[in-house]
Formats: sequence, C-alpha cells, structure tokens
Amino acid sequence: MGHALYPNSNLTEPRPSFVTHLECSYTGERYEADTVQNLSAAGKPLLVRYDLDGVKAALTRDTLAGRPEGLWRYRELLPVREAADIVSLGEVMTPLIRLPATERSLGVSGEIIVKDEGRLPTGSFKARGLVMAVSMAKALGITHMAMPSNGNAGAALSAYCAAAGIKATVFCPEDTPEVNLSEIAIQGGNVYRVNGLIDECGKLVGAGKPVTGWFDVSTLKEPYRIEGKKTMGLELAEQLGWDVPDAIFYPTGGGTGLIGMWKAFKELEAIGFLGAKRPRMVAVQATGCAPMVRAYEAGEEHAPRWENAHTVAAGIRVPQAVGDFLILRAVRESGGFAIAVDDAALLEAQAEVAAADGLLLCPEGAATHAAYKQALADGRVAPGDRVVLFNCATGLKYPLPPVDRTLDRHADIDFATL
Repeated sequence: MGHALYPNSNLTEPRPSFVTHLECSYTGERYEADTVQNLSAAGKPLLVRYDLDGVKAALTRDTLAGRPEGLWRYRELLPVREAADIVSLGEVMTPLIRLPATERSLGVSGEIIVKDEGRLPTGSFKARGLVMAVSMAKALGITHMAMPSNGNAGAALSAYCAAAGIKATVFCPEDTPEVNLSEIAIQGGNVYRVNGLIDECGKLVGAGKPVTGWFDVSTLKEPYRIEGKKTMGLELAEQLGWDVPDAIFYPTGGGTGLIGMWKAFKELEAIGFLGAKRPRMVAVQATGCAPMVRAYEAGEEHAPRWENAHTVAAGIRVPQAVGDFLILRAVRESGGFAIAVDDAALLEAQAEVAAADGLLLCPEGAATHAAYKQALADGRVAPGDRVVLFNCATGLKYPLPPVDRTLDRHADIDFATL
C-alpha cells in the first residue's frame, strides 16, 4: 500500500540517503552524522554535507516533478535516512502569491511575490525546521527536547514532539502572546514564561541540560533545523522554473532560513538544477532589534548583543544569533544587504497589503514589505526587479486592530452611508 508522500512504498522502507558527514561552519572540521550533536568544538553551528555527485546521478528534474508536492519530495537532499523516522503533519509546498494591486500602487514594473509560509502545520515556517529536527531526534533515540521560543517555534516543537512521542519543554519571554503559549500547552508541551528575552531563555535551556538530559534544539545549536528551513530555497527555485528572483527579503532573527536557502542554492547548482545566478539576500530586522544591520553596516563578521531589544514583530526580536557570521556571509556573498524598519512602518505595510491584495501578513512578514518599500525608495532595489517577500506565519496568530463600529437592528439604519 503506497503512502501519499512516497508512492509505491511504505513508511518502513529505507530511503535513499546521501549524507556523508557534519561540518563545522567556522573551521571546516568533520563530525559524524549519525550521532547526537549540538555545536562544534568551536562553539559554532554544524552543517549537514551530502554526496552531491551521488544526488546528481540519482535525481532528475523529471523525477522530482512526478512526486507529490510537499517538503519531503526533496528527500535526496534531506538528512533523515529511513522513512520510518519521518514525523510528518502534512508539510505542504507553500504558494507564491503575487501582489498586483500593491505593484500598481508603488508604480513598479517588476513582480512582488509573497511566499506564504503560514500555510504550513502550526501556521508558520518554524514547522520546516522542527519537522526535520524532531524526525532526526526520533532516529537518534532522543526522548526529551527543549528550546527557547518567541512563540511559533515552540508551537511547532510541541506539535511534532507530540506526534513523535517525545517530551517537549519550551521557555518563552513573559510577553509572548497568549495564543502561542496556549498552542504549545494544548499540544502537550511544557511551557514556561520567563522574565527575559529569547537569548536569556536560551541560557536556561543550556543550564538545565546537565540536570535533565534534554536535547537543546535552540536555533542553529543542532544541525537539522537548517536542513528543514533549506527547503524554502528548494521549493522557491522549483516554483520559479528552476530560476531565482532578483532579491529575497527575509525576516531575520536567528537567520536559519536565510542561511538554509543560501545553502540550498549552492546544492542545487552542484546537482545541475540551477545555474550560477543568485538572488540578493536581504536580512530584514526591526529598528528596535537590529544587530545584523549594525554589524553589516560596520563591516563586521559577528554581531554583538543588541541591548533593550523591542519590536511588535516578536519573531525577529532576537538580540544575539549564534549563526551571525553565516547570515552576514550570505548577505555579502549575494550582493545583498541588511535593513531595519520601525514598527510603525511594518504595521502600515501589513494594513496596506491586507486592504489592497487581501493577504494578511504577520508582523515579521509585513516587515519585509516595509523593507522593500524603503529599499525601493533609496535605490537598493530597482522598480523592475522581481522580489520575493517571505511571510513567515499566518497573520491570524497575532493581535489585530479592534473593530468598534456597531449597528442597532432596532433603529433606523441609513444604508446609504454604509
């Protein structure tokens, strides 16, 4: 009996795996792939490496095109070795949505396209990273996972851990929206409010590890979330007919997705699916928390902690990122840039797109549109450029403006004024 994700097979059959080893992203030192790993000895993220020549021989565009849509169609470039270890909640290929009314209002001749990650399980792109991390945790026999989260990552972790029978513990800043905390809790996660920001929550995960034995699945502190987020780049290239846009505007906190997409494009070129053309990678932050922008503008390789971080876009309120140098390298290698927008601008952008094109962006996604408008105005992108904005979650998970207009059905109503 075939499975929807794997025609003519079942979930207990081995999957083709081309993983060769893990590699320190800073020193290049090699590590074993099939053992539990967090950071390298240098304290830097580990990257999964593949036999790309083997992938090139095994996978063609036609073969890929014949598979069902979804994240797991790219299995040759993913780390899970056996299908039985996959913990799936139905990871769809997220749509590309063009914004024609917004294009007209800005007077641009190029395309503004949103990749809407809010269609994924748990309503955000965090599902991509956590489905991979939890599937690999299942494969490696991990029984308890912990992380800090501004909300959406914790929700994805709790959902996939529930499906895998793994215990999940999540530490959230005390001002995390109630909907996120409730989502984590109802899916079985042990969630705690902490009087601090996400990096301070992360310190609690590290401090508790020797006592509890939980596995630290913090952003880029293990090798596999980046492989899940990488699929955004794989999907995007395929959806654009094996091409890339002129620029990608990406809401950047920990930066896993930006780093992952940059890795994806290199791997696709190595297997002959893409040419040498690359999009300009644009790291979008909030003015109240912009460590990458500050480091980029200063020409630095690392981004020191941003003190007193604040923004309504909680997902990008990350004062310090362990993968800072990888984000900055991708931005610079691509000819891109880092840009910050204020809360007023991103909320205005959210309202504009919703009213003009009917697409409700989350605050972090709206920040990418605000950044695009800012870059368009200062000449960093051209009116004819085709740009992709990443909407990282459904806007329905966030507080929305209140509505206070009422009608009294018992009174006379002047319908002409409605």
